[in-house]
Formats: sequence, structure tokens, C-alpha cells
Amino acid sequence: MKNNKFIQTLVIVSALILSSCVDEILDKEPIQGYTEAAFYDSPEEFELAANKLYNDLNDPRNTEKSEMLDHSSDLNANYFSNPYGQGSVTIPVNDNDYWSDSYFSIRDCNILLAKAEEYTDDYSEISQYVAAAKFFRATQYFELLQRYGGVPITNEVLDLDSEEVFAARNSRYEVVDVILSDLTDAIPDLPNENSISSEDKGRISSEAAKAFKAWVLLYEATWEKYVGTTTDGDGISSGAGSAGAADNFTAYLTEAITLNEEVISSGAYELWNYNSDPDMNNRSNYYLFNLEGADSNPLGLDKSSNKEFILYTTFDEILGSINISQNSVGRVNPSRKMMDLFLSTDGLPIAQSPLFQGYESPQDEFQNRDYRMECYFRNINTDEIPVDGEYTLDGIVETSGGSPYRNLKFVSTGYLFSTQDPTDGFNWPIIRLATVYLNLAEAIYELNGSITDGELNETINLTKARAGLPALTNSFAAANNLDVLEEIRRERAIELFAENSRYNDLKRWGIAEQELNKSILGPVIEGTDYENNTALYDSAAYPDGEESVETGSGLLKAVVLNSSSGRNFQRSHYVWPLPTREIAQNSNLLQNPNY
Repeated sequence: MKNNKFIQTLVIVSALILSSCVDEILDKEPIQGYTEAAFYDSPEEFELAANKLYNDLNDPRNTEKSEMLDHSSDLNANYFSNPYGQGSVTIPVNDNDYWSDSYFSIRDCNILLAKAEEYTDDYSEISQYVAAAKFFRATQYFELLQRYGGVPITNEVLDLDSEEVFAARNSRYEVVDVILSDLTDAIPDLPNENSISSEDKGRISSEAAKAFKAWVLLYEATWEKYVGTTTDGDGISSGAGSAGAADNFTAYLTEAITLNEEVISSGAYELWNYNSDPDMNNRSNYYLFNLEGADSNPLGLDKSSNKEFILYTTFDEILGSINISQNSVGRVNPSRKMMDLFLSTDGLPIAQSPLFQGYESPQDEFQNRDYRMECYFRNINTDEIPVDGEYTLDGIVETSGGSPYRNLKFVSTGYLFSTQDPTDGFNWPIIRLATVYLNLAEAIYELNGSITDGELNETINLTKARAGLPALTNSFAAANNLDVLEEIRRERAIELFAENSRYNDLKRWGIAEQELNKSILGPVIEGTDYENNTALYDSAAYPDGEESVETGSGLLKAVVLNSSSGRNFQRSHYVWPLPTREIAQNSNLLQNPNY
């Protein structure tokens, strides 16, 4: 059997033959009839139904959603990718990618769960697939929660005449309760990672469910602390209201810490770090995200070497996929803010480090920096650090937002050699061990208001070490006037760049208005090769001109890609407007406040 995500894809969308057991099922029942009662009479049929749900995991191969690849965030210079981060929000008529698709998936989960209740044979034969359905239902409700806040909860199979079809919205707190309940139920019946065969890698494990639940707990605890009920509406004239709101901050973070620690202590995962081999050239943070096979990296490692990914979607050569590389290289370009976030190799911010070389020439700012800067943003044409004359500023374009920097994270190693017919072969991470380290460090600090050096060494200092950085200690932070929580957040922004985290992080920390309303800037102009050099910089092609900004070399002018004057992100934008079609069909649905 192939990886289970791709079994279901073959079953649902093609007539390819998988195995004799699948042949029998296909002969017995039409594919589109998999929801009929006759389909659910064997463990194999429950497995196929559960496998279908893997297709609904949120990743860039499904659709270009707002949070994808850090679209809408302050770190992505290509503001064309999605208008939400600018506060430019149009109330949609239909919103299938965000609303309907989630409910279609929830319905599939509900059907499987309802049929499981009717199953008369040995329940243990199907318990794993029931657990998977609860896990996937939780992921879909979490997607809805992050976008809309409270939404209708439909955990039964509804017909068109069911009363629940016209139900009002549940509050975000009631939705969170359902998510956590489903994950709690799912964890015991999912297989441990170490028990999953190599052929089935990518199947949901108990550790993946624990890591996901820990992320939900951290997300909601910090939302409660920094955002609270400010986006709920009253549930009478607008919004979903605040029914069920309670002080869960301590309980949520305490459980999040426990779950993350259990994932780490399972021993099933390890950071993919081969920087000790000189042939890797300190580029583990590049090759990890482009790991397609032995030819994709200098050490000849294949995907079986990757024990860092915990929850992820898999690629299959037979099925292929929508190409991410084109989006990653063209629509994920670092802003000035992102470039300046990387620390110097002494562990200090560039404004404080004597190792920082400034901005005069393109290669200067890359010197003595966090390895990830070069891993992510080398010159795409030369595969080296950019040098004099290689980057030109020619104006605002939709494919880059006007920034000359290009992203290489999630860009296939074979992409440059087959641009006419690019094919991605790497897996897409949703949660990896590095994510767990970051989540754990943040949860500890948020709960206690501090974190010990030992806890730092067991979490973010591991990802920092892979990036060639010294350990963060409390004494180092104090001596250099660094805020430890801000350093944890910095590490999160850098390590998880383009992994769909930043936009939602800004919201749950309650600082989205502050960060998203600043101008999106490109390269520094003042005192650099660009200044007064029309061959490198067409200043007339940038209508918003230049803006002074604090940089690693003090207050300097940088080119403006998108001015703050055109950005108007507000607290009400933390939740999105419901599609008008849904409200027209169900008058009990109230629109979110201020839409």
C-alpha cells in the first residue's frame, strides 16, 4: 500500500489500481458512493474513508490561502499575494476555500463517525480510523476558528431539512471545546510514530495529535491573554458572542507544556541537522525543505532521513502535485524587516553587533549572520550570496512586490533546471520538531513569566545551534538588554518563515495592528550601491519613494514597496467576514462586527 493520503487520492480522483483489496471495493461500490451505508462494512472501507480526509490538510498544494507562505504578514514583501494584511477586506459572496470546503470535510468526518456507531464487528478494527476522523474534524474547526472566530458546530450528519442547517453560530470558546474534545478522544487510538511502517509514513500519529492539540492550546491561551473578547461581538446584533468564555489561560498552557514534552520525550523525532559534514556547507535549513531524494542534496540523503516532520502532507511521484516552487520563489520575498531579524553569529541583533557589515553592497548584510539567512535568500540564479550589481530595483511588480530578494525555502532543487515543467517532490510540514520546541518555549515563558537556561537549552537553543548561533541565556539577555520573550518570538519568525505561522501569530499576540500598518520596505538605499545609481535603482518606478527606518546601521532610507498610508489593518480584521451567501441562506448567522 502507498502512503495513505495518496491511496485516497487515487481512489477518489482516478481509476488507478492500488491493490487487490482496493479492486474489490471499487468493483463493489461506485467511487462517488463511498458515503452509502453499504460501503462501511469492513475495516478496509473505513480506512479508505479516513484516507480521503488527508486531502483536506491545509497546505499550499490545496489552494493559495491568505496565511499560506506568510502571505499577508509583515515579513513577506509581496503584498499583492493577499490584501488581508493591508486591511483591504472585501466581504465575499462565496468563500469556498475558507468556509464551504471546511464544512464539506467536517461532513465527511461526521459520516464516518456516524457509521462507526453502527459498526457491529470488533470496534478495535476501526478505532484508528475513528480517531483519524476526530483529528481531522478538529483541524477543520481550527481553520474556521482562526479565520472567523465562532462558527456553527455541526457534529451530526445533516440533511437539507435538518434544523441544525439553520443554526446560529457557536462562540469561539464552544468551538475550542469541541476541538480539544476531539483531539483528546483521538490521541489514545492513533498509532505511535515508531509503530508506523515506512510505507505508511505520513499517517497521523498520536504524537502528531498531541503536538496539534498543544498548538491549539497555546494559540487560544495567548488569544485569551492578548485579544480576549474584543472580536467576539455580542451574539445578538453581530458576531458569535462570548458564551462559554472562561479563564483557561493557566490550564491551557499547563497542558500544552505537558503535551509538547511528551512529543519530545517519545524519541521519535530529531532535528534534521547535517551541518557537521563540510559538504553540507551549513545549509541544513535549506535542504530540509527541498528534500526530494538522494539527488536533492550533497549528502545523498532521501526522505527517510527526515525525522523532524511530525504532521505533514506527502508527495507521491505517480500523482504529482500543484507546484509550490513557483509561488515560493516568486511570491515569497523577504521584507526589510525580515532581513534585519536575523542575528549576527555572536547572538546579538545586528544593531548591537560589531560583526555586522552594513548594507553598502548586497553581500555585506549576509556576512557573519544566522545560517538561515543564506539558506533562505541566496541569489536564485547563482546559488550564492548576491554580490555587486546582481540585484536591481526596477519597480513594483506583482511577482515580487518590487523586492530583489528571492526566497529559496520550499523551492525544488531541480526547479531551476526545469522551469517549463517544474515538479515538486518534497513533503510539506505542518508541524515539525522545531515547531514543538518553539511552542514549548513560548508556553513556558507565557505561563511563568520567565524561562530557565535549561529550558532554553532544551527548546530554542537547539534550533539556534543548527543556525550557527550561540545559546541564549538569561544572563546574556540581561547584559545586552534583550527581552527573552521577544527573542523567543524572533526565533519563531525566522525558523517558521513561510510556514503559515506569522499572520496568525501577530493576531494572537494582539499586535497585528501595530505591525501590519507599517510600510513594507525593500533594500536600504542610503549609503549603498543603489544610491544615485540609475543602472541599479530606478527610483521613479517606486511611487511611494523612500522612508527612513531603524536598521542595523542606524536610521537609514529604504525603498518603500507598500506605504503605511495605504494600510489600515484594524482589530476587527482579526476575524474575517462571513460570506454573504451563507448569511442569505441562514438568517441566524450574524456577520462579524464592523463588516
